[in-house]
Amino acid sequence: MPSLSPSPARSHADAVAALRASLAQGQAERVAALPFGVPEIDERLADHGLDGAGLHEIAAATSSVSDDAAATLFAAGIAARFAALHGTEMFWALSRFDLYAPGLEQAGLGPERLFYAQGTTDSMVLAMAEDALRDGSLACVVAEVKAADQTATRRLQLAASDGRTPILLYRRHRSRDRCPLSGLSSAMTRWRIGCAPSAPLPHPGVGRPRWLVDLVRQRNGNPFSLELEACDDTGRLALPAAARDRAAAAAGAAIKAA
Repeated sequence: MPSLSPSPARSHADAVAALRASLAQGQAERVAALPFGVPEIDERLADHGLDGAGLHEIAAATSSVSDDAAATLFAAGIAARFAALHGTEMFWALSRFDLYAPGLEQAGLGPERLFYAQGTTDSMVLAMAEDALRDGSLACVVAEVKAADQTATRRLQLAASDGRTPILLYRRHRSRDRCPLSGLSSAMTRWRIGCAPSAPLPHPGVGRPRWLVDLVRQRNGNPFSLELEACDDTGRLALPAAARDRAAAAAGAAIKAA
């Protein structure tokens, strides 16, 4: 009696087809925008979050160490939330290894979620980032460079779209006078991050850090500026309590006026 079991060749073909379908479905789900979870931000973003297959640029407001740290943690918080959303690791490429692991972990990016690579030049960092994007298996890619022209940013945007993976391009200061975001770019959003005084506490101590977050440019949307509380241990930002109270009061006054 002839065997009714499927041939090994057919079983292999079915497994490959199922794997391809699963990968295609996973990539389709990855494209969705990642919201900040802060209505004052999400409602002003054209995609109501950060496009999961796009290039987003970040720079410190000044070349100071404090602003540089704030911009780094802003990127780390976003990367942490992408990693948590997709349940996979992220990749960080840079030419000078000055990351502080405990600080990244306080912003939600633990060592179990992070791969990093160090290049000797900006062009090497950009090439590693592009390869990582096209792989398509990472939750997010972060690349730190001092220089990236419009051609380089266009290549990154195309690679992000092809790999359906977001990239955060952290543009480090080259001088004290020139803003890293002053040149042309193909980025979907461009963010400038600086430090602000923390809120006073009723007892001695330091309150939760605050940042001045400026969306300098976004595709299909308007720029805006907000003062926000820094990332917590899940990578989430928050609107300061005083600002929330003012917003609630304004909404109540509008209702009474109506």
